[in-house]
Amino acid sequence: MKKFLLSSVAAIGLVAAGAASAADLPSRKGPVVAPVYAPVFTWTGFYVGANAGYAFGNVNAGSFVLPRTVSIGDIDGFTGGGQVGYNYQMGQFVLGVEADIQGADLSASNGFGDRIRTDYFGTVRVRAGLAFDRFMPYVTGGWAYGNVKTTIAGIGSTDKSHTGGYAIGAGLEYAFTNNWTAKIEYLYVDLGEKSVFNTGVKVGTDFSVVRAGLNYKF
Repeated sequence: MKKFLLSSVAAIGLVAAGAASAADLPSRKGPVVAPVYAPVFTWTGFYVGANAGYAFGNVNAGSFVLPRTVSIGDIDGFTGGGQVGYNYQMGQFVLGVEADIQGADLSASNGFGDRIRTDYFGTVRVRAGLAFDRFMPYVTGGWAYGNVKTTIAGIGSTDKSHTGGYAIGAGLEYAFTNNWTAKIEYLYVDLGEKSVFNTGVKVGTDFSVVRAGLNYKF
């Protein structure tokens, strides 16, 4: 029995020594590499950009003091300008504010020599969107302003700033890099009515804008 116990202890010692030697050998496994995750895109941040498009709509002018009914016609022309804004993303929901200023070539006239023209307009709007990663459909609405130049044959010409208007619309924006986004947008702009010539004549202008834009997000 004594010899059996001594033999067992010796065998256990040999096994332990072999295990220790094996532990000292270099590992055949490669280095552990930490997984690399691509950063998740976010719409949060300030941005600036430019846009261009086409506008079409209506003008109206009339008063009981005029010797005839004034029908100016449809207004249309090209628009282009810039915008600045800020977005904040919460989950999929994106809330933002945007201001833009547009140069315009919008005009309408009739055979009597009456003419309405808008050279610029702008808006300050909130935007609410739903982010699908880099795609974001959105709705927008807010305040609009602009100038309306009016010429009525036999009365005269005037250039008025309209500041009581509004704008509503919708669009789709896509981020093709982490900093650059492109959008298409529709806006309905109503500059409201304003009296001109001190005769009771009121002129109103409203139009639709279809435009494309490019933004740089900081």
